[in-house]
Amino acid sequence: MTERSRKAVERSPDHLHIGPSAMHWDGQGLTITLREISTPFFKPVRGQVRLVPKVINAHSFPLAQQGQHHWRPIAPLSHVQVEFSDPHLHWAGDGYFDMNWGAAPLEDAFVNWTWSRASQSNSASVLYNTHLRDQTRLSLALRFSSQGGFEHLPSPAQAKLPRSKWGLSRSTGSDDGQARLVTSFEDTPFYSRSLIASSVFGDSVTGVHESLSLDRFAHPLVKCMLPFRMPRR
Repeated sequence: MTERSRKAVERSPDHLHIGPSAMHWDGQGLTITLREISTPFFKPVRGQVRLVPKVINAHSFPLAQQGQHHWRPIAPLSHVQVEFSDPHLHWAGDGYFDMNWGAAPLEDAFVNWTWSRASQSNSASVLYNTHLRDQTRLSLALRFSSQGGFEHLPSPAQAKLPRSKWGLSRSTGSDDGQARLVTSFEDTPFYSRSLIASSVFGDSVTGVHESLSLDRFAHPLVKCMLPFRMPRR
């Protein structure tokens, strides 16, 4: 995406436009239309993502004890269809959609966090672990069913994953304390997104994992690098 001025933003209860890109909810699914230019090579990114939730979760979860930050996994089980002309690619599969919001900068509240989501038979598991500035920690271990409900479960033991290319530490919850890095999707000085294999709630799963370091994000050098990764208009 591209950072744009307030004049480039338009929204209503069922749509959001940011410059030439948009998101639209039609009552059955979410259509995301992308018209962007990538950096640093300025290649076009054009295409559409269609997400149809299997269930919608209305519950949100506080990520900080002061209630300044919240997270809502809106569609923990979804079907996704991807059609892009630039670059040329298309696929369909299992998907997920969530949102975060808060009343203060993330780096003021958190040192770091890890998150992961994996599909299971008729359910999806989500693990969220946050380390706050006041040195408290919050762990969420949730299983969402295809019938629309969810349950809190004991957090699995932590398993270390290999550090990222930028030296970012990574870990995840796993029943037996073991996990394997399958591949890395995104690798930056403060954030990594990966595909991992582990054991969660009694099942061997492959899921998406992220690590976020807010200490690194807050570093002045990283702040100077951000516009080279996300262009500003």
